[in-house]
Amino acid sequence: MFKFSIASYSFHRTLAAGKQDMFGYIADSKALGAAQLDPWNGHLSTIKDEDSVIRGGRDPENAQFSAQSDSYLAQVKAAADEAGLPFGCLAVDGAHIYEPEAEKRRINRAAAYRWLEVAEKLGARQIRIDAGGPEDMPDEIFEIIVAGYQDIIRRANDKGIEVLVENHWGPTKIPANVVRLLQAVDGLGLLFDSNNWAAGMQQQGWEMCAPYARSVHIKTFEFDENGNDPTVDIPKVVRMLVAAGFDDVWGIESVPRDGDEYGAIQKTAALIEQSLKS
Repeated sequence: MFKFSIASYSFHRTLAAGKQDMFGYIADSKALGAAQLDPWNGHLSTIKDEDSVIRGGRDPENAQFSAQSDSYLAQVKAAADEAGLPFGCLAVDGAHIYEPEAEKRRINRAAAYRWLEVAEKLGARQIRIDAGGPEDMPDEIFEIIVAGYQDIIRRANDKGIEVLVENHWGPTKIPANVVRLLQAVDGLGLLFDSNNWAAGMQQQGWEMCAPYARSVHIKTFEFDENGNDPTVDIPKVVRMLVAAGFDDVWGIESVPRDGDEYGAIQKTAALIEQSLKS
């Protein structure tokens, strides 16, 4: 049975325009037929605002959730429960592992711990934390990233949460770097994005990384009269993921060039479902 989710970044323009918040995302996911919630932490505004305050002046390693943040998370969880939608993958920006300065790495690590707590409070089964760092990922940086993921995974295991790296930016745009990390870090999974590869490496990324996919973002940009995206071969990547053994909720992260976020989500869901039948 075909099941899909909507990565909440798919609504980032609606969010920025003040026309949706986390509760609106939950309601829209339910109305559009999603099977689970895959929020981007940009939608969790109360927590993000508090994070900024902590980073700006308080000790992030000893920060406690405010009563406001705890209440907000409880309300979010209650809204999701009411909609009958579990939390899948929480995608976190701003907690990546590598920064050149040790102090910035320390602050980001504290943010990662904090977002792990958010994921636990929401009942999310996965969390995406970026690697960070330069595209070439030299050995000394690779070692820092590996150690960082190992530390976060130890904490996540106690909470029953799977930690994912995404091919997103920096070194993870290179397929070989993604595989190198996945093979070096026991328990690290992959949030496979169909698009986020360095120029000329998309096909290689699909071939090398599809077998590691634990969650997916199928990314679309535009549609022709037949419902296909002429900029990317979605049926091909869907078939490759299925052949590699992916059998989970199909995550949609559409970024429509025409700005129609709701229409793009519906068209992407239809395209994935049709691709699974072909």
